[in-house]
Amino acid sequence: MTRVAYVSTYVPQKCGLATYTFHLRQAVNNAKGWKGKDPVVVLTENPADRSDDPVLWPLQRNQVEDYAKMARKINGSDIDVVSLQHEFGIFGGEAGAHILTFIQNLKKPLITTFHTVFKKPEPPYASIQREIAEKSAKIIVMNRKAIAYLQEAYGIPKEKICFIPHGTPEPSSEKRQHVREQLGWQNRKVLMTFGLLSRGKGIELILKALPEIARRIPNVLYVIAGQTHPEIRKREGESYRNELQEQIRTSGMQQHVAMIDKYMGEDELIKHISACDIYVTPYPGMQQITSGTLAYAVGLGRPVLSTPYAYAQDLLSDYPELLLPYENEQAWIDKTVSLLTNDPLLKSWNKRMERIGETMHWPVIGRQHANLFAEVRERESVIS
Repeated sequence: MTRVAYVSTYVPQKCGLATYTFHLRQAVNNAKGWKGKDPVVVLTENPADRSDDPVLWPLQRNQVEDYAKMARKINGSDIDVVSLQHEFGIFGGEAGAHILTFIQNLKKPLITTFHTVFKKPEPPYASIQREIAEKSAKIIVMNRKAIAYLQEAYGIPKEKICFIPHGTPEPSSEKRQHVREQLGWQNRKVLMTFGLLSRGKGIELILKALPEIARRIPNVLYVIAGQTHPEIRKREGESYRNELQEQIRTSGMQQHVAMIDKYMGEDELIKHISACDIYVTPYPGMQQITSGTLAYAVGLGRPVLSTPYAYAQDLLSDYPELLLPYENEQAWIDKTVSLLTNDPLLKSWNKRMERIGETMHWPVIGRQHANLFAEVRERESVIS
């Protein structure tokens, strides 16, 4: 049995990486058929943070000496491999450089999942990612484009990099029409965006296009689900949400927009996504290498429209007609209207997304990770 230690943020923290690691750990345990619990090294800001769960090991984000101590703790344990969920912003130091202290002191095999990969990395990110990559036994990416990026930027051998899709929940067995009735959406054509609210998600584009969409589809509803990102709230309060609400009022779209200001649990999120007609990620930035929100929508079989950012290009590579330029408002209007006024066409896209989604469900992803962890453990034990 391969013992794994995960290094990440973790629930109940409200961030995508925490949720991802929770489900990954659960899926790997299920794949192993194991009743025990692998530990999670949990990044925390507060020295007083202590979990009642003995397998959640707190790591003080900004205390560099804690990173070395944690590596030594793992070295002295029965852990076989370490799964590092890497995002620059979650670790202490400039560009998260404190994680290098952990890696330099770690004697167990390291498997790193890069949640951010730059096509052309710049300082200080480049040197940090290079060292992590060099000291990892295997690297996991969720976007095939990232394989070439890592090879070209750092000369990493292709065989060291594994593509494993972003994990997603399986569709609920609950009848979709019943869920729509519960939400009051039974007579609406629903567009949806979810996630922690922040600038740079392209929500303004949909709001700008909405008056014309509503003129042609009077029962359209755009659902914007999610709390304001906690870091954004610290810096500027709810000013961004207020700007969006003002845009809605100015355009007279109050009856066509629902802003759900709450952090949804998994079951509630599945219900909302499953009940929408089209899921949209109109991001203006093209470099985003992963998107948990788009992954969830496709995993749940929902038709999607997106700008052609890096993750969307890879995930929807067989369906470029679903990728629309951010600056082309008319293309968004026309495509949205064409889908929402043609039920057979929308259902055909539903089936296509379901076929992609079947490869992304957590039981599948858990098995792929468990197999990789076991492979690294066996290889490293032979070498040592």
